[in-house]
Amino acid sequence: MKPYLERIKNGLLTENPVFVLMLGMCPTLAVTTSAINGFGMGVSSLVVLAVSNLVISLLRKIIPDEVRLPAFIVVVASFVTVVELLMEAYIPSLYAALGIYIPLIVVNCIILGRAEAFASKNPPIVSLFDGIGMGLGFTVALTIIGAIRELLGNGSVFGLQIPGYEPMAFFVRAPGAFLVLAVLVAIMNAVGIKNRANKMTEGCDGCCASCAAACDKKEG
Repeated sequence: MKPYLERIKNGLLTENPVFVLMLGMCPTLAVTTSAINGFGMGVSSLVVLAVSNLVISLLRKIIPDEVRLPAFIVVVASFVTVVELLMEAYIPSLYAALGIYIPLIVVNCIILGRAEAFASKNPPIVSLFDGIGMGLGFTVALTIIGAIRELLGNGSVFGLQIPGYEPMAFFVRAPGAFLVLAVLVAIMNAVGIKNRANKMTEGCDGCCASCAAACDKKEG
């Protein structure tokens, strides 16, 4: 069970596709004008990622190396078509909101990247969990960005209006997307730097200022 949970943690935190690897920037910046749009895009990508990883892993010894990328695209495109038709039939409002970005999941670098880097080299169940982990990381990132932009730009979260708040339309436009993403990435980087420092130096709290103060006292 441990390797499967490790793949989930990897996608959510260690190699989060948006905040750490900086992949899938086109849908990340374009569709996250609201939390529900971000969540819908993330879940759609999660389904395609998980199932594509599973199928590609099952076929990894059959697909010749010379045509592996075209074969991966065919597999991914098949599942994207299924997801697109299901959304159009059962969630038409979300389908209309996401528009062209649903079929563009086919060329999302997160999906093709995991197919090439992981699914084509690992067993099916581990590959499935890798897809789930990466999909969850993508979904969480898009939902957070969408919720922040919707709150600041429209004064609502998941369509629920916040009373007494004066929205700033800047945040539901393109510059707002870049600003929100930049702040969240900076926070993730700060946390990552602290974690790496704790592993490298025993007793380090990740704060260079406190270490410098301690050194000054020892020298004094």
